[in-house]
Amino acid sequence: MSRNEVHLRQKLRTYKRTPGSFLVMLLVMLSAILTFSVLIFLIVYILVHGVPYLKPSLFSLTYNSENVSLLPALINTVVITVLSLFIAVPSGIFSAVFLVEYAARGNKFVEVIRLTTETLQGIPSIVYGLFGMLFFVTTCGWGFSILAGAFTLSIMVLPLIMRSTEEALKAVPDSYREGSFGLGAGKLRTVFRIVLPSAVPGILAGVILAIGRIVGETAALIYTAGTVADFPKNIMSSGRTLAVHMYNLANEGLYMDQAYATAVILLVLVVGINTLSGVLAKRLTKA
Repeated sequence: MSRNEVHLRQKLRTYKRTPGSFLVMLLVMLSAILTFSVLIFLIVYILVHGVPYLKPSLFSLTYNSENVSLLPALINTVVITVLSLFIAVPSGIFSAVFLVEYAARGNKFVEVIRLTTETLQGIPSIVYGLFGMLFFVTTCGWGFSILAGAFTLSIMVLPLIMRSTEEALKAVPDSYREGSFGLGAGKLRTVFRIVLPSAVPGILAGVILAIGRIVGETAALIYTAGTVADFPKNIMSSGRTLAVHMYNLANEGLYMDQAYATAVILLVLVVGINTLSGVLAKRLTKA
C-alpha cells in the first residue's frame, strides 16, 4: 500500500469521526472551484467576444470615429500608472516602515494613522474623483490632466500599499533584526539591508493590487484626467486610459465590438504586469 493510500484512509477515518470537518472541507473545495470557474468564465468570455475584433486599425496612431484607436489610451494608461506608483509607493513604504520599525507600540498617533488608513480604503472612487476635481483640477489650477489623475490615484492606492507593506514587515522574524543588531548594524542599516529585502514579496503583492486598481479605474479619472482620446503632450495634458476608453465606447453603444477588444488588451496588460512583478519578486528574493 502506497503512502498516498494510507494518507487517504487516515483522512477518511478522521472525517467519519468528525462529520463537521468533512462538511467544512466540502464547502472550502466548493468555494475554491466556484472562484476558479468564475475567473475562467470571465477570461474566456472576454477573449471570445474581443479577440475577433482585434484589428490593426485599433492600434492606429491617430484616433477618429472610424478606427476608435486604443493606442493613445494604452500609452496614457502606462504613463498614469507609472506616475501614480512613483508618488504612492515611496510614501506608502516609508510610512509603513515608520509604523512598524520606529513608532512606539501603543502610540495613540499610530492608532489614528491606522484608523485613517482603513477609512481611506473604504471610500468610493467617485468621491476621490470629486475631491481630485475640486482640489487638483480647480484649486491647484492643473485642469484635466495626467498629473491631476495620477495624484488622485496615488491617494487612492496609498492605503493599500501602506497596509500591505506593514503586514509584510510584521511577517519578518524578529530574529533577523536581533541578528543584525548583534553584528553591530544600526537601526537604519538593519531596516534597509535586512528587513525590507525580506519583505519584498509582500510589498510587491500590494503594489500589484495597486496596479490593478489604477489600470481598472474610471470614475476618478473621468473627473481629473479627462477623456481626450489623444497622446499626451506632457503630464499637464488631458488623456483617457484604457478603462475610460472602454467605458466611453460601451456608453455610446456604437462600438461594443471595439469595447470587447479593448477589454482583451486590458486583460493582457494586467496579466503581463502581474507576471513581470512575480518574476521580479523571485529574483529579488534569491538575491
